Formats: sequence, structure tokens, C-alpha cells
Amino acid sequence: MPSIHWPRQLVIVRHGQSAGNVARDAATLAEIDRIALSERDADVPLSDLGRQQAMALGHWFAREREDARPEVLLSSPYRRACQTADLFRAAGGCRPNESICFDERLREKEFGILDGLTVSGIHHLEPQQAEFRRLLGKFYHRPPGGESWCDVILRLRSVMDTIALHHAGRRVMIFTHQVVILCLRYIIEGMTEEDILAIDRAGDIANCAITDYRFDPDAGHGGGLVLARYNVTAPMEQEATPVTKSPDAIAGARG
Repeated sequence: MPSIHWPRQLVIVRHGQSAGNVARDAATLAEIDRIALSERDADVPLSDLGRQQAMALGHWFAREREDARPEVLLSSPYRRACQTADLFRAAGGCRPNESICFDERLREKEFGILDGLTVSGIHHLEPQQAEFRRLLGKFYHRPPGGESWCDVILRLRSVMDTIALHHAGRRVMIFTHQVVILCLRYIIEGMTEEDILAIDRAGDIANCAITDYRFDPDAGHGGGLVLARYNVTAPMEQEATPVTKSPDAIAGARG
């Protein structure tokens, strides 16, 4: 059997519903250009429902055998992701003394001058960027001061190298954001631009939904990670906690 160069299991979770998700929904419903937020995107907290979702996720993993719970917790440093990780741990999803490692490479995609705009706001206030995005496509378009999906993918490739180097053979859980999860799928599964954008068009990733990879020794040369589950909302459904799928607070993944 080949030696393991990847985690035994890699679970990737989107943060719980945030105050930004709620504000974005309200702005879209009201057909206004800007989302009503007073803090930086990095400081946006979970909503009350988001906290319930994170606890439900922790309770779901707490019902697993100890040798099936995550051993390594990695999180985006953004507040909504940190809070999700902390509440997951408090609810028994892993050992109570398990440390949470914050990695800035797992942060949300940066939207630059489009930060805080709804889709209609981009077209009304930044029509030139809307046209650039139409011409280039969302995968390659980089707004001034922001990132393209390719930029996010570049930083995530080094995250995967770090995980392979330090956490091979372990059960790893990542708490992060919608675009990051999609970009990780692109890297791990060797997708094309068309592949990942088709998944994106199919629907948003639910808050606190699970994307689960398992190491398969027969996958490629020396084994690899194989997708076992995607966008699983069973933890919330089991506790009758509402499932939410709003894009993130700013010009979201599908905007």
C-alpha cells in the first residue's frame, strides 16, 4: 500500500449564516445597490441562526465515534468562520482542547471596489467592471483592489501543500467561505473552468454544509482525495434548524 501524502479525511465547511448574508438578502429584496453593513467584511459575525447551525454541526459530529471526529481544525480568520469553528468545538464536534489554527489563505475572496455591492449595484455603480466581468468571465475577472477566482486558487494551492506536509494521514476540517470551497474542489478534483462554474451555477453552498473527501490509495499515483459528499445539510435537518443558502455578504459567488 502506498504511503499517505494527504489527510485521511478532509472535511470542508462553509461558515454559518452571517449578519452579512441577512443584510445581503434584505438589500437584494429591496432592490438597492449597497448592502447595509457598518463593519469590515472580516468582522461580520454570525447571525443568531448561524450560531444555531454551527452548534447543530457540532452536535452531529459529536454523535460520531471519537476516531471519526476531526483531529485538525483550520479556519479562515474572518469572524464568521472563527465563530463557526469555536461553536462546533463547544458543541462536542471534536475534543474540547483541540486548537483552531487560523490561516489567512482561507479568507473570503476579496472583491475590491465591488465590496458591499449587490449585483444590481455593480451594474449601476460600476458598469465598466460589469462589462469587464461579462467579457472575461467571473473565473478570470479581477476587480480593482480585489481578486479573481484564479488568485484565490493560487493561494489555496499552497494551503493544500501545507496540509499534505503537516497533516498527512489525519482527519482535517476546514471552516471557510463559499468561493473558497468551490476553488478547493477545482484544485483537488483537477477541474476545468467550465466544470467548476457549472457546479457554481447549480446552486449556492448551504451555510454549515459539509463537503467531505476521503483518501483512496487507488486514486492516481500514490493515492489521492476522492469526493464522498458535497453540500450535505443533514446536521441542520437532524435538529430541525433552518437551512440557508444565501451568497456571502458582498458581491457573492454567483452574482
